[in-house]
Parts: sequence; structure tokens; C-alpha cells
Amino acid sequence: MMASWCALAFFCLAFFCHGAQSCPLHCKCYYRSTEVVCNDSPLTEYPSSGFQRNTTLMTIQFTNITSISEHHLSATPMLKGLHVYSNQLQNLSSHLLRGTPHLDTLDLTGNKVSELPADVFSHAPLINLVLKNNLIEKAEAKWLPDNSNITWLDLSGNRITQVPAALLQKLPHLDNLDLGNNRLEKISANSLDSLPKLERLNLRNNKLSTLDASIFQNTHNLTYLFLNRNKLQKLPQNLFQGLDQLSVVSLDDNQLSHVPAGFLDPLSSLDEEALDLSGNPWQCDGKMAYLWRWMLKNKDKVYLPESVICAAPPSLVGRSVISLKESELNL
Repeated sequence: MMASWCALAFFCLAFFCHGAQSCPLHCKCYYRSTEVVCNDSPLTEYPSSGFQRNTTLMTIQFTNITSISEHHLSATPMLKGLHVYSNQLQNLSSHLLRGTPHLDTLDLTGNKVSELPADVFSHAPLINLVLKNNLIEKAEAKWLPDNSNITWLDLSGNRITQVPAALLQKLPHLDNLDLGNNRLEKISANSLDSLPKLERLNLRNNKLSTLDASIFQNTHNLTYLFLNRNKLQKLPQNLFQGLDQLSVVSLDDNQLSHVPAGFLDPLSSLDEEALDLSGNPWQCDGKMAYLWRWMLKNKDKVYLPESVICAAPPSLVGRSVISLKESELNL
């Protein structure tokens, strides 16, 4: 009988203690995982009370929050991940992360951030920083401390017109850089020199018309390269020289009519179906000889090789490059 009473008392104590645990208004708290989720709620301000001190993961999405300050985050000093998706964020305070010394992931996807103050991402050991789909026009070095720990930086879906070389110099450990869906027209020759560990580079859907021959000279670990949906017309012969780790390359939907002889020879590590050349206006004349021969020899490495189509001359329009014969190329 005594054992039963003890068990009942323990159950009641556990129940009432759990019920007494606080949680921010309009949010759900998962105590075992120390997670707080505020989803599709009428919040207009970042919650600054009701948190458990040991909260490690915070997700706020589809609310009307417009700003976050250092004061707000000081309520969760053990925070490791902060995900603020698809809200109305416009302002972040300087020294935002001073009260979160354990934060390694910050994701601000889908907000209305256009400018950020100095040291906004200092004071925390960030590894993953995502600023995707905002209104940023210029990515600045003043955001970060020197020798940052960030390995993953996503600036895609903004309005950036220049590769932020000064910012990248503060990221010696970066292995993923996403600048896709911006307004880049040119990349200076030394922009990526400070990124020796870079493995994945996304430049898709910009306005690039050419690339400097030495742009990748210090990125020997580059494995995934996305250059599709730009305006590339000509590429230097030795663009891929020294990139013997490249396994995926996307050049589709550009303005390429030819590639120089030897251009694809360094790509010995390409995966199967990993090179996309479709959606370009290929000129199927004598200058196409190199690409034609390379494709016949490496057909298994080309993604949908039948989709690499001649745009000229008129007699060959619509023909796939690999279906051509020597006589048709006037070799």
C-alpha cells in the first residue's frame, strides 16, 4: 500500500511540475528536446519571456515579427539553433548574438532584411549562416569577426551585385557558398582566393557573362559547381585547371556557342550524368569538333546528352551534338 501511495505521489508531482513549466505565449514547447516553436501565430514581437533557461532550439515562422535584439536573445543563453523563417524581419541589432555564446546555426530565410549593422554576427561560434531570400544588396565584412568559424554561408535569393570579397576573407573555413539567384554581373579574379576549403559553390541564376581564367586557382577542393542560368558566352580554356575534385558541373541555360579545345579535359573526376550542357545555343561547325569528340568519349558523364542541341547552322538546327557525323561538322 505504501509503495502505491509513493508511486501516486511521484506521478502527481511530475504532472504538476510539468504543467508548471512556462512557455512563451502563442508558442509550443517541447521540454525533452528543449525546443520552442512559434508557428503561424499572431506574434508581432519576438517573445522575450516564458522560456526555459535550457532552451537550445528556437523556430519562429509565419509571424509578423519585424525585429530581433540582443535583449530578446538573452532570455535563451543556451541556444544552439535559431530559425526565423518567412516572417517580416527588417532589423537586427548590433551585437545581436552577445547573449548566445553557444549558437552555431542562424537561419533568417524569407524575411525583409536589407541592411545589417556592424558585428551583428559576432560573439557566437556560428557554423551555419543562412540569409536566403531577403532584400540584401551588399554583403559586408563588418558583419563578422575575423577568422570566423562559418562553414556554410547562404546569401541566395537577394539583390547582391558583387561577390563580397572582403567578407569572404573572414571565412577561412568556408566549404559551402551559395550566391545563387542574385544580380551578379562579374566576379573579380581574386574574390575566392581566401577560400581554400570551398567544396560547393552555387552561382546559378545571375547575370554573369564571363569568368576570369584564374577565378578558381585557389579552390582546389571544389566538388560541386553551379553556373547554370547565367549569360555566359565564352569561357577560358584553363578555367577548370587544377580542379581535380570536381564531380558535378552545371553550365546549362547560358549563351555558350563553343567551348575551347581542352576545356573539359581536367574533369576526370566527374560523376555519371554530372555535366549539364543543355539549353545553350551551340554552333555546330568546325569549332564544335572538340566538344563533339569529348561527348562521344564521355557520354556517360553528360546529363541527358541528347538535350545538347545545335542552334546553328540552319541545316543542323534541332540535332543533338552526339548524333552528328564528321562530314556534317565540315571536319
